[in-house]
Amino acid sequence: MNINDDIRKACEVMEKGGVILYPTDTIWGIGCDATNEEAVKRVFEIKHRADSKAMLVLIDTAAKLNYYVKEICDVAWDLIEMTDKPMTIIYDGARNLAPNLLAEDGSVGIRVTNEPFSKQLCQRFRKAIVSTSANISGSPSPTNFCDISEDIKQAVDYIVESRREEKVDTKPSSIVKLGAKGEIKIIRM
Repeated sequence: MNINDDIRKACEVMEKGGVILYPTDTIWGIGCDATNEEAVKRVFEIKHRADSKAMLVLIDTAAKLNYYVKEICDVAWDLIEMTDKPMTIIYDGARNLAPNLLAEDGSVGIRVTNEPFSKQLCQRFRKAIVSTSANISGSPSPTNFCDISEDIKQAVDYIVESRREEKVDTKPSSIVKLGAKGEIKIIRM
């Protein structure tokens, strides 16, 4: 299957409320429409994860941030522009996302992806996509497709064909939380 057909199929599944398994700019992830509360609930169930733990979302361009976050401080734009590796930024005042996706304080982690496949997927889907590691909560995060458990593979509605054969040594993104006045708290580097 070519990349365009793969992306089209993944988008069709997410439009119908389905859950996909896909490669991101870091590790393989479980994804769905980040605005669909039922789809987000399914991701929590697949991961056997407490729904009080927030999940992050991917978008393809920083221009979409304003749609998902009420106020964005200047520090955020600087961080996005300057970073040379995947960075998830936790923003206060999330909006236009499934409520069960947000942390208890109303914040959300958003990462602008530059990796070709996930960027095209986000562009084509035209909405934020959930991106959480493709593992049962508490298990190691899968770096490569071959590291993903059969339980996860069986639980999703579509498994992306692209990049399955890759063997790469990737790591989860760094995570930074931004306060309303631009204060930075490093969660993971």
